[in-house]
Amino acid sequence: MDFYGFYTGEIFDAYEFLGAHTTADGTTFRTFAPQAQKVELLLGDRCIPMEKIYNGQFFEVTVGEVPFDTAYEYRIYSHGRYTDHCDPYGSGMELRPAHKSILRDIAGYRFHDESWMKKRSDMKNKPLNIYEVHAGSFRKPEARADAWYNYEELGDVLIPYLKECGYNYVELLPICEHPCDESWGYQTTGYFSPTSRYGTPQQLMKLIDRLHQNDIGIILDFVPVHFAVDAYALANYDGSALYEYPNNDVGHSEWGSCNFMHSRGEVRSFLQSSANYWLKEFHFDGLRMDAISNIIYWQGDERRGVNANAVQFVRTMNRQLKQLNPGCMLIAEDSTSFRGITTDYEKGGLGFDYKWDLGWMHDTLDFLALAPENRSEHYHKLTFSMMYFGDENYLLPLSHDEVVHGKGTIVNKLYGNAGEKRSQAKSLYLYMTAHPGKKLNFMGNELAQFREWDEKRQQDFDLLNDPYHKGFHEYMKRLNQLYLSCPAFSEKDYSKEGFEWADCHQEQKVVYAITRRSAKETLLSVFNFSGCQQEYAVKLPDGHHADLLLCSDEQRWGGYTADPSVLYRIENDTLHLTLPAYSSFLFRC
Repeated sequence: MDFYGFYTGEIFDAYEFLGAHTTADGTTFRTFAPQAQKVELLLGDRCIPMEKIYNGQFFEVTVGEVPFDTAYEYRIYSHGRYTDHCDPYGSGMELRPAHKSILRDIAGYRFHDESWMKKRSDMKNKPLNIYEVHAGSFRKPEARADAWYNYEELGDVLIPYLKECGYNYVELLPICEHPCDESWGYQTTGYFSPTSRYGTPQQLMKLIDRLHQNDIGIILDFVPVHFAVDAYALANYDGSALYEYPNNDVGHSEWGSCNFMHSRGEVRSFLQSSANYWLKEFHFDGLRMDAISNIIYWQGDERRGVNANAVQFVRTMNRQLKQLNPGCMLIAEDSTSFRGITTDYEKGGLGFDYKWDLGWMHDTLDFLALAPENRSEHYHKLTFSMMYFGDENYLLPLSHDEVVHGKGTIVNKLYGNAGEKRSQAKSLYLYMTAHPGKKLNFMGNELAQFREWDEKRQQDFDLLNDPYHKGFHEYMKRLNQLYLSCPAFSEKDYSKEGFEWADCHQEQKVVYAITRRSAKETLLSVFNFSGCQQEYAVKLPDGHHADLLLCSDEQRWGGYTADPSVLYRIENDTLHLTLPAYSSFLFRC
């Protein structure tokens, strides 16, 4: 290991030296504990002293013939006392509430995804349709409703579903080891350990390999801001604040967890190495980084000012990750107005490929929660996003955060009775598809699920026995297939030439029309967000031609229109429409 680079926060391969590694001489265990008086390896019923190496801040011992899947931990002495810790660089951990590290075989799996790895890209000019998944509650084994599928079994049910439904990427909520199911992985104890809830690292590798062989990319939700407070993990690791701030004012986050001290080189090397580990060793295609506002500003509070060290950390990490892992994508979950999130490092930016457009999400859902008679005065909530869209490369999320903690599900947030909600949700999703920016949808949303997400239960797939929910699901499948197959939806996402408001001045009618263009096609979408049927006319963007691709109110989608062709006609260069309440239309022109 480059020790100077480790201390100065410049390396991305610290896990190759630290942690547990099998060699010809046995298994070598190493840990970084600069303030420790001594460290012992606890291995079975043995307590083995570890020797100080290098400058005395690292401890090492080699033990012969340690089988894979053996549990171990470090006993770290400080101030005359000791605490038993899991290995910060360990590649596996026991199932909670147990918490020892487990020696895992990381190098033993051989990938078969060479063609995917060669062609993968950041998808800037391609369709990116992400299905956000919590691995433990997508589906449950029929005979084990209180358990989980392992990574391999998850692939058996998830991969066909993604292909059927038209998602070309899946994003996993954090799977780094974590003690509390209810944290969904956002309070981590093992930054190099895939959670044992769902099996072994090799089973995870096989899942990723199979996804790639089916032309599906995979993104990992990564948490570089804060970590769990559990005494056996990173907190107070060597008897001092090694990973966290020693100052309580900034030492703990709003979630009660410990904040990483990004000004320390050792911490930067730890986090950078973790990020690179998942991309390089597991072939994840990208990282969605959580709570970037808490990287940018102290405690995520703009009034407290910019945390310059943390900002510089994420800038340099992103630049190097892109160089080390060609074609990977880096996504920021950020709600601030801080500029340059998706600007390249060389131009002074943070170097992310995409930023979640949380403003779009809030404005859209707030608007559709209004009674129809109140929407005219708030008409431009739906046009405002295009006032700032050119500032960053945005991704449009309807994520897990919007379907928990008493917020209601996406469909349940919308105005009206169950039928009105489903009708509006169909138009919401066409609006989301027609709006520039990549797409992310959380599992269950595609079912028009009314029950909030609960990590202990699988999604309500039995809703598909209801013809209206089945129709909604079929509509979402058709819409996703159109998104993937129509280049106008993605080819010029971040170019002014790719988008135009065909009409955004129908305040009284609450009607909107959007034109999307690529080199070879033009698409026109029309939306009636009023609660009544209306007559409407709009000029065709190119010539005198329009083929209907989708009508949200069609009966096969759970709507009321038997034959949508009777709802429109073309006269000269104008499209005349009869718009059912809450309906939307998509045409190729």
